[in-house]
Amino acid sequence: MVFSSLTFLFLFLAVTVTLYVFVPGRTWKNAVLLVASLFFYAWGEPRLVLLMCLVAAVAYGGGILIDRLDREGKGGLRKLVYVVTLVLITSNLLYFKYLNFFADNIGALFGKDFGIARIALPIGISFYTFQILSYVIDLYRKNVSVQKNFFYLLLYLCFFPQLIAGPIVRYQTIEDEILNRKETLDDATYGARRFCLGLAKKVLIANGVAEMAEIIYAGNPAVYGSAFYWIAALAYTLQIYFDFSGYSDMAIGLGRFFGFHFLENFNHPYVAVSVTDFWRRWHISLSTWFRDYIYIPLGGNRVTKGRWIFNIFVVWALTGFWHGAEWNFILWGLYYAVLLVIEKLWLGKILEKLPKAVGWLYTFFIVNVGWVLFNRTDFGELGVALKTMFGFVPTNFAAAVAANTNVLRGFVFLALGLVFMFPIGRLFRKTEKTVAGTVLANVFAFAIFVLSVVFCVSTKYNPFIYFRF
Repeated sequence: MVFSSLTFLFLFLAVTVTLYVFVPGRTWKNAVLLVASLFFYAWGEPRLVLLMCLVAAVAYGGGILIDRLDREGKGGLRKLVYVVTLVLITSNLLYFKYLNFFADNIGALFGKDFGIARIALPIGISFYTFQILSYVIDLYRKNVSVQKNFFYLLLYLCFFPQLIAGPIVRYQTIEDEILNRKETLDDATYGARRFCLGLAKKVLIANGVAEMAEIIYAGNPAVYGSAFYWIAALAYTLQIYFDFSGYSDMAIGLGRFFGFHFLENFNHPYVAVSVTDFWRRWHISLSTWFRDYIYIPLGGNRVTKGRWIFNIFVVWALTGFWHGAEWNFILWGLYYAVLLVIEKLWLGKILEKLPKAVGWLYTFFIVNVGWVLFNRTDFGELGVALKTMFGFVPTNFAAAVAANTNVLRGFVFLALGLVFMFPIGRLFRKTEKTVAGTVLANVFAFAIFVLSVVFCVSTKYNPFIYFRF
C-alpha cells in the first residue's frame, strides 16, 4: 500500500485517524497506531511482518540485557551482547538483500552455480534495519534509555508513516514522544498541509516525469539521440527527488498529525553549489546515519590523510550498496567518493571563490550524471545511456514523438519540476503566521489534494522508486 493510492487515502488513513481521535488515553492511541502499522505492512508483506517483529524482539531482548549488564558493571559481557545483537540484526538484512548478489558474483568468479533460489526482498527492510540499529547503538553508547515495553519499541520500528521509505527516524528523536507527546490543532493542520504537499510532489510531478524517462529509455537511442537522453536523465533526476522528498513530506506530515516530530530529510538539494553541499541536503537521515555510525567510528577526518580517504571510500561504497545489491549502486557510491575527495583536497576552495552560479551548474551536471549511474542497473543499458548522452547522437524529433506521443506531455511535468525544485515555497511560509495566510495555505493544500486525487483516479501509473530498497 502506497501513500498515493486511493485505498490508503480514503480507507486505511480515514479509519486510522478516526479511531485515533476517538480512543481515549495514550496507551490506546499507541495501540491504534501499532495495529494500523502492522496491518499497513501486512497489506503488502503478510508473511514477512513476522520477520519485522522478530527483528524488534532481538533488539528488545538485546537492549534489556545491555542495560542490565551495564547496571551490574559487567562491561565485557555487555559488549558481547551488543555485538551479537548487531550481528543478528545485520545478518537479517544481509540474507534477504545481499545473499543472491554474493552467491551470483562468487559463482561467476569460480564458474560454479550454488543453486540458491531468488530471495524476495522485504519492503522497507533497509530503512527499518537502520532504524533499529540506531536504537541498539545509541543504547550501548548511553545516548538513550532502554525501552522496557516491547510494543512501544515495535511501534517505533514499524510506525507506518516512515516504515517504507523513511526518513530514517532515530529512537532518540521520538523517545519521549512515544508516551509524552501532545497532539495540537496547529500540528494537525500543519501535518495535513505537509501531507498534501508531499502527495502533490509525488502524483503531480514525479509520476509525470517518470513516464517520460521510461518512454525514452525504452525507445531507440538512434531515434531519440543525445538531446532526448539528456532530457531522460533530467526527468529521472526530478523524479527521484519529487518521489522521495514527496514521501518524506507525507511521512513528516502524518507524524506531526499524530504528535511526532520527525527531522527534515531534504533541504532543496538541487540548489547545492558543490557535491559536498548536495549531500548535506539530500536524504539527510541516511547521510547523518553513515556519518555518526560508520564514518566517525572509523576515525572520520581526525586521522592521516590516507586513512581519511580510505574512510570516505568505505562509507560511500556502503552507501551505494545500501541502496541495492547491484554493481551500479557501488559504482554510484564510489563516483561520489572520488568527487568528494577531490572537492575536499582542492576543488572546494576553488568553487568558494567562483560565482555561485558556476558551482550550481557544476553540481547539477554531476548529480544528473550520477542519477544515470544509479538508475541503469544493467551495465549494458548504462553504457548505451552514457554513450548516447556524450556521443553527440543526432535526434530525429519527429520520429521520437511519433514513437510515443506521451513524451510531449512529459515536458509539462518537466517544467513544473524545474520550477519547484527551487525553494520558492519559502516566499509564502511567512504569510502562514497571519490568520489570512493560514486560511490561504489551507485552501491551497486542499486544492492540490483534490487535484492529486483526480490524477490518482485518472491513471494507474504510480511507480515508487524506493520500493526496491
